[in-house]
Amino acid sequence: MSVTISPITWNLRSRSLTNADHTLVMGVVNATPDSFSDGGRWAEPRAAIRRGFKLWDDGADLVDVGGESTRPGAQPVSPEEELARVVPVVEALASHGIVVSIDTSKVEVAAAAIAAGAEIVNDVTGLTDPEMVALCEETGVGVVIMHMQGDPRSMQTKPTYGNVVADVAEFLGDRTAMAIESGIEASRIVVDPGVGFGKTFEHNLALLGGIRGLGNGQPVLVGTSRKGFLGTILERSGRPSETADRDTATAATVALAVASGAAVVRVHNAAYAVDAARTADAIVRVHE
Repeated sequence: MSVTISPITWNLRSRSLTNADHTLVMGVVNATPDSFSDGGRWAEPRAAIRRGFKLWDDGADLVDVGGESTRPGAQPVSPEEELARVVPVVEALASHGIVVSIDTSKVEVAAAAIAAGAEIVNDVTGLTDPEMVALCEETGVGVVIMHMQGDPRSMQTKPTYGNVVADVAEFLGDRTAMAIESGIEASRIVVDPGVGFGKTFEHNLALLGGIRGLGNGQPVLVGTSRKGFLGTILERSGRPSETADRDTATAATVALAVASGAAVVRVHNAAYAVDAARTADAIVRVHE
């Protein structure tokens, strides 16, 4: 099996990343007390900083720092609380040369994180706030535009689509066009179909099978790490699991995403994901 990978250059605020020789791995630091994936293990800033360094040492190409849980049913936090959680982490990691992404939908949090050294804004609301669009344009950061049906409080209440792959692709295409029209260069934009964000089990599987049709020419980020649909798969196979015990299952989806042309995979355990991605890269890439 082999595929031709179209190399991309993802231009960020002060540097760039490329998938020319390997799929990019984004490690996740949840600086929250109510994360679905790790139960708040990294809620304290010093613990979150240590986790970020561990992800980097394990081979992550960039580290995504978030201070507000977006798990199903999660309640919002104030900007002040989110700032207190993420800014020390971003500053510490960025000061050591680590490429940092800030996972937020709040303009004030994104602005503070950029000032602290963040290179990317990862917005789960798909840049629907015009002020966030303006901030990203003015600062020249890379952006991740994600699809979510509803919000974390409501997104898993009967999510409905005509055709989930087509509908998500249309949304991502429309938001990308808006961003470009607003002055954000296409080379700064990566899109994320939002696996698990307002999708049923079947929707998630369909999206993973349709990765090649989602990007509308933009690089695609796939985030499956430890998510509920993996728990469903394992439970149906007679192997029920705790959330933190789904890294092997996650690695399988990482390999499939690489084989489907994903440019970036977002994970909680970088060591597992880097091994899976590098192995898949070696198998599926065509080298001229």
